[in-house]
Amino acid sequence: MNDGETYASGDVARGLGGLYKPFSSPYLNYDPVYMPQSQPEYIFLDGNSKQRGRFELAFGQIGASCMIGAGIGGAMGLYNGLRATTLEGQTGKLRRTQLLNHIMKKGSATANTLGSVAVIYSAFGVILSWARGADDDLNTIVAATATGFLYKSTGGIRKCGLGGAVGFGISALYALWNSREKLAELRQFNPAQR
Repeated sequence: MNDGETYASGDVARGLGGLYKPFSSPYLNYDPVYMPQSQPEYIFLDGNSKQRGRFELAFGQIGASCMIGAGIGGAMGLYNGLRATTLEGQTGKLRRTQLLNHIMKKGSATANTLGSVAVIYSAFGVILSWARGADDDLNTIVAATATGFLYKSTGGIRKCGLGGAVGFGISALYALWNSREKLAELRQFNPAQR
């Protein structure tokens, strides 16, 4: 029996140390039998909740917001660049350079905007979660409303109020979507049957 047959077969082979089950691959330096097949994705302390906290989720939210902003802004920049270069009659290398300028300028500006909003929202969410000791829909709504107020606070009282209203509206819709099962249970509740 050669080494290739030893590793490829699932049979028990006799070696110097006695009977052993061969490895599944000649390239592995360990026996995969000893590795558990299902492991928890995260290690939690005893007594803690089995979900990631607001602070841990903030990093993913900020990064995703920047990437989404770059994608949306890049698409808007491409559209604006195509329109502007067509109207000016530019062709060749000049048009390509102008298109790249439009894409990069609009993409980076939108990524910066959404990233800033995500940082402010995450900061408010973490502070509220820490202060209240709970992570629920109320924190989400208050954090989003405060984010809208703060982000538009330099534009005057009217724009500040509009930013808060947009933050409240988006977060209220998210909270309703997030608790749709609870709302379905309430809709089926009939106090006359008690």
